[in-house]
Amino acid sequence: MSDTQGMSYAEAGVDIEAGDKAVELFAPLAKQATRPEVRGGLGGFAGLFALDTKYKEPLLAASSDGVGTKIDIARQMEIYNTVGLDLVAMVVDDLVVCGAEPLFLQDYISIGRVVPEKVAKLVEGVAEGCIKSGCALLGGETAEHPGLMAPDEFDMAATGVGVVEAADLLGPERVQPGDVCIAMASSGLHSNGYSLARKVLLEMAGLPLDAHVEEFGRTLGEELLEPTHIYAKDCLAVMAEAKVRTFCHVTGGGLANNLARVMPKGVTAVLDRATWNPGAVFRVIQKEGRVAREDMEQTFNMGVGMVAVVDPEDVDRAMAVLTTRHVDSWVLGEVKVAEDDAAPGAILEGNHPRF
Repeated sequence: MSDTQGMSYAEAGVDIEAGDKAVELFAPLAKQATRPEVRGGLGGFAGLFALDTKYKEPLLAASSDGVGTKIDIARQMEIYNTVGLDLVAMVVDDLVVCGAEPLFLQDYISIGRVVPEKVAKLVEGVAEGCIKSGCALLGGETAEHPGLMAPDEFDMAATGVGVVEAADLLGPERVQPGDVCIAMASSGLHSNGYSLARKVLLEMAGLPLDAHVEEFGRTLGEELLEPTHIYAKDCLAVMAEAKVRTFCHVTGGGLANNLARVMPKGVTAVLDRATWNPGAVFRVIQKEGRVAREDMEQTFNMGVGMVAVVDPEDVDRAMAVLTTRHVDSWVLGEVKVAEDDAAPGAILEGNHPRF
């Protein structure tokens, strides 16, 4: 029999002590992202959440998402406390589209090598996002993947759950001709289109992430890491004061394609480009990459992160709520009858003022 000592888990690349240290560091952050309905604490095998009995016919809504290749910008810049905000935004802002209030979220972090301080920063952003959206960080998982991922590589995903009263469920069936589309400004690229943005800005234009870009008024890396705006509470506030038919979260596929998803058969949302001017980051990408307008609009949000489709009589009321909440908003277009009972759609007309 050989005297050679057998292989250990640590020698295989998994550091259990580092994982425990990471939990110790981010536990106080996670505890801040809670709600009264949470039962138990961190460390259990499952998170417990008591559903409020105020609902007559509660419908649970669930959504899962990630951050995409924006993760690579954070990795290169070694800034880890913002992409968690993006992660939460991508999940909870999908939930609120149907009128659901986000209740809780669970995250998953895969990483090549657990550095406790790094993991704590990642969870810090998730916890902050949960606080901003009013949901609880009910639990999660950090998985170390040596050999599968390089030591500095990581990825994030999350699943969120919300609830909406059945009678208040928003969706295409509520939308009518004459309804008005109200745009809510995005904070930048959000978390979509980064494969194209990185190709154009980092490879074609050859810009380093620490380069100051005059059009941005800051470095390229700072612009690309700008967190996704979280609209959940803003949308719920609008719902409380105005007749909302549905919302549209503008993510992958762009404004028109996503808005078409919440239109019923026989109508089209007609949107006017002249009502807004996309931000500098979109102009720079289009110029440096000579990207066609069609490709820009199918890849990026172009400055519109969320759309509320509302009763025409409640437009002023809805926009007043958004103004009070410091959300830049404007009338984007109108829902009109489509020709020949066509499939649901949305079209963009006109030109941006300075694009």
